[in-house]
Amino acid sequence: MLPNRRSFNALDAILVLLLLGAAGFVAYRITVHLHYSWNWRAIPQFLFRYDQEKGRWVANYLIQGLLTTLRLSLWSSVLALILGLCMALACTGRSLYGRLVGRAYIELMRNLPPLVIIFLFYFFLADQLIPLFDLDLLASSVSSRWQLLLSVCFAPPVQLSAFLSALVTLAVFESAYVAEILRSGIESIGRPQWDAAAALGLTRGQSLRNVVLPQAVRRVLPPLAGQMISLVKDSAIVSVISIQELTYQGTQLMASTYLTIEVWLTVAALYCLLTFPCSLAVDRLDRYMNRRR
Repeated sequence: MLPNRRSFNALDAILVLLLLGAAGFVAYRITVHLHYSWNWRAIPQFLFRYDQEKGRWVANYLIQGLLTTLRLSLWSSVLALILGLCMALACTGRSLYGRLVGRAYIELMRNLPPLVIIFLFYFFLADQLIPLFDLDLLASSVSSRWQLLLSVCFAPPVQLSAFLSALVTLAVFESAYVAEILRSGIESIGRPQWDAAAALGLTRGQSLRNVVLPQAVRRVLPPLAGQMISLVKDSAIVSVISIQELTYQGTQLMASTYLTIEVWLTVAALYCLLTFPCSLAVDRLDRYMNRRR
C-alpha cells in the first residue's frame, strides 16, 4: 500500500514563515541599501494590453513570450521523444553499427556545452538547410486561415524558419538525455521477459512493442517526465539566437524599462506557471500507475 500523504503541521508552518521572512529581508535590503524604487504597477501592461482597433484585450510581450515558450517546448518534446526513442533502440539493438552511432550521438550531445550546440545547430540549420525549403515564402503564400493556424501552432510566417531552427536544435540536444533514460529502462527489463516473448512466437519488434517498452516506460516515467519539464526551462537558452520566447522578452523589457527585479520575478512566476502543474500531473500519474500495478 502507498503511504498516506503527510498533512500540514507546525514544522511546515515554521518553514513557511521563515521563507516569508527571508523574502521580506531580501526585499528590505534591495529597497534600502540599493535605493531601488519598486514599480509593480507597470508590470500588468506587459502581460495584456487593450487593442483599440480590435476592441479587446490582447496578449502583450510577456504573454506572447510565454505562448512561444509553450509552443517551442511542446513540439521540441515530441521531436525529442521520437529521436530519443530511435537512439535508445539503436543502442540496445543487435547491430554493432547502430550501437556505435547511438552511443556516439548520446555522448557527443551530453558532453558539449548546450550553448555551443545551440550556436552550431542554429547557424547550420538557419543558414544552410531550412532556407532551401523557402518556408517563410511558402507560409506567406497560403491562405489567411492557414497563416492563422501556423501562427497559433508554431509561429508567424515571417518567424517560421527561425522558430523551426530553434525547435530542431533544442530537440536534438534534449533527445540525447531522453535516449539515455529510455535505454536504461529497456535494459532494466530482465532476460526472462524476452525469452517469454520469444516462446510465444513474437519477433523482436513485437516483443519490444508489446512486452518490453510498456514496462520500460512505466519504470522511467518519473525521470522522463522530469526531463520534459527540464526542457521547458532549457528552452530559455534559445533566447541567445533571438527567438522571442519568455526569457528573450524579459531581457528586452528589462533593457527598455529598467524594471530589473519586477520583470525577472514575473518571468520566474510565469515559468513556474508552466512547470509546476506539469510536476503535479506527473506525480498524480505516477501514483495512479503504482496503484494499478
